[in-house]
Amino acid sequence: MTAIRNATPEAELERASAAAEPEKGRWSQMEQLLAILIDVQRQALYAFHVANSDKKARRGIEPPEPVRRPGSRPPRKKTTPLTEERADRLFRLINGGAA
Repeated sequence: MTAIRNATPEAELERASAAAEPEKGRWSQMEQLLAILIDVQRQALYAFHVANSDKKARRGIEPPEPVRRPGSRPPRKKTTPLTEERADRLFRLINGGAA
């Protein structure tokens, strides 16, 4: 693999690099374990920040995303914020109106 990579022109390597999708590649057991360690470390750091922050500061702290594994889907997009119009419609639906 190293010989093939060294024989490949720079322009070809750059093109392939731009289109690379590492989460579709195969991972060894070592890479899987490293991803687990990274996830655990991120969770511990998140818990530390939440435990040592006041309520206002906690609002800006987002839980960490896990390291993408091969074959995994991208994380779902966060839902859009609730607008005033949607909130009114939701309120009417909850209170018995079929808006």
